[in-house]
Formats: sequence, structure tokens, C-alpha cells
Amino acid sequence: MDELREAATVLGLSVHGAARASDAAYLSLIREGLPLRSLMRVAAFYAPNDGLFKYQIVPKASLQRASGQRLNSSQSVRLTRLASVWALTHRIWKTDQATRDFLFRPHSLLENQRPVDLVLKDELGAQQVRSVLGQLDAGSAV
Repeated sequence: MDELREAATVLGLSVHGAARASDAAYLSLIREGLPLRSLMRVAAFYAPNDGLFKYQIVPKASLQRASGQRLNSSQSVRLTRLASVWALTHRIWKTDQATRDFLFRPHSLLENQRPVDLVLKDELGAQQVRSVLGQLDAGSAV
């Protein structure tokens, strides 16, 4: 669950609050719906100069309907997936720009798809990206 804890930091969740108290509390927070500010924070990490990137995470119409300034559970899971992949990628590449370069550049081990597109698509795509990152971290990927 370290990956979830690293994602909490990217999501801007309190390091001393319930999200950090236990893995179960953190998962409950995700299921209940993350605050909209977490969406804005993750979008700023991924694409700081693209005000529309957030709509790739949560469609504009859904975002306008977001009740109580919170995302729904499925949107929160998707956002957490993006945050955890950002945290893992950043741990390997060290800087925000190098992290973005990796995530937005097609990669040969991903059949020339951009990692960000796979992560946005679903958990299987995120697993592919995590696998490549693991290989890069171990020094066995190109």
C-alpha cells in the first residue's frame, strides 16, 4: 500500500489526516469521493499548461455535475491511479519535467503508445506502464 500512500501526497491529501492513518481509511476516502481540488492538483502535475487536461480525467459534463465539490467513486479511483503512476514515475525520473516527458512520449515497450493514455484508459494499461517503469528502475528496459 506504499503506492497508495505516495499517491496521497500527489493528490494533496493530508499526511497526518485519516488518509494516512491507515490503508483502510485511505481506501474509504477514495470510495467516498476525493475532493475536486485533488483533480486540479493531479491535472497540474501532468499538464501544467493545459487547462483542458482535467477533462481527460473527468469529462466536463460530469465535472459540472459533481455534487458537494467531490468526485464520485469511479472518478476517484481513476484519479488515484493517475496519482500513483505519477508518484512512481517521478521516483524514477526525479523531476517533474522528466516525469512528463516519459508519460507523454510514445514508448516502444508499450507498442508506441503514450503511457499517459494507457493510464487514463484503465487499470490494465496502468499495470503495463508500471511494468515498464519497474524494468527501467531495474535497468533492464530500453
